[in-house]
Amino acid sequence: MRRRGGHGTGTRRVRPAPALVLLLLLAGCSGGSQSTLHASGAGARRTEGLWWLFFWISVAVFAEVMTLLGWALWRRRRATARVRGGDALGMVSVLGVAIPFVILAVVYGIGLHDLNALASPPGKNAAVNIEVVGHRWWWEVHYPDQPAAVTANEIHIPIGESVRVRLRTADVQHSFWVPNLMPKTDLIAGKVNETWLYTDEAGNYRGQCAEYCGQQHAFMAFLVVAEPRAQFDAWVTAQAQPTTPTLTAAQQRGKAVFEQGSCASCHTVRGTSADGTVGPDLTTIGSRWSIGAGAAPNDAGHLGGWIANSQTIKPGNAMPPQPVAAQDLPDLVAYLQSLK
Repeated sequence: MRRRGGHGTGTRRVRPAPALVLLLLLAGCSGGSQSTLHASGAGARRTEGLWWLFFWISVAVFAEVMTLLGWALWRRRRATARVRGGDALGMVSVLGVAIPFVILAVVYGIGLHDLNALASPPGKNAAVNIEVVGHRWWWEVHYPDQPAAVTANEIHIPIGESVRVRLRTADVQHSFWVPNLMPKTDLIAGKVNETWLYTDEAGNYRGQCAEYCGQQHAFMAFLVVAEPRAQFDAWVTAQAQPTTPTLTAAQQRGKAVFEQGSCASCHTVRGTSADGTVGPDLTTIGSRWSIGAGAAPNDAGHLGGWIANSQTIKPGNAMPPQPVAAQDLPDLVAYLQSLK
């Protein structure tokens, strides 16, 4: 960062204060809703514990090195000071070999213990099963216990129960990560991996693809909604039902535009003639938290812009600009917003 001087043409570099730099680093590590350091699940708590363990070990090692450096500089100022060979060898053996070995052995043992614990959900048996398919750049979500329940970029789970998540990719490698609930699990082509989710705290937890997968990797987010079991059951049951909204005249016109245009060839809306499988299932698009896997808010303005030309919001995604007449677009948006 540079600030132009009051006179002449020179510039003067302004260096941020060390305290400000430290505050920014800490804010980046622990701030915001999507953070491993705000654990709300059993798996994330283990990760958070390991993070703090490594942090304090690093602080101790840094303090030791700085202390030894200061001691060495102090002794250097004494012209007659000498360190005997035996003392130097002992210092190197203890501080440079023995102590690091003990630290690494302890950290390795704790890491293995936590990896083993993360392999199985609490209680061993998962009460709910979910299947997640990664696409460039969105998430397809299935509930095998309710085969008709299909959604996109949004996962609901009951609180206080283990949820097994089966993961696979439809294209390149992705990584499933909900920082507040669980460490990362990769989605590898030709392989099905498993992870699990568990939390006792109701709330919304943002997830993210953690493996670079192309141009819109940053906008491949999803939302995990943890809620009481009764609410979860009601939500899953509703997701499995075909859409039967009571439509206004404008929404009826929008439905006709949807079914007769190119939308129906790529998207499904259960209960209508639209049965495309290229893009996300839109049966409940009106109630979802975002458009384009976190690329834009789910409101009328952004939804209309997405339909007209989604490339202006999320360049490179698979949806081309849609040839919808200007007079028909408000009706189409109204129809999609009614799907809840």
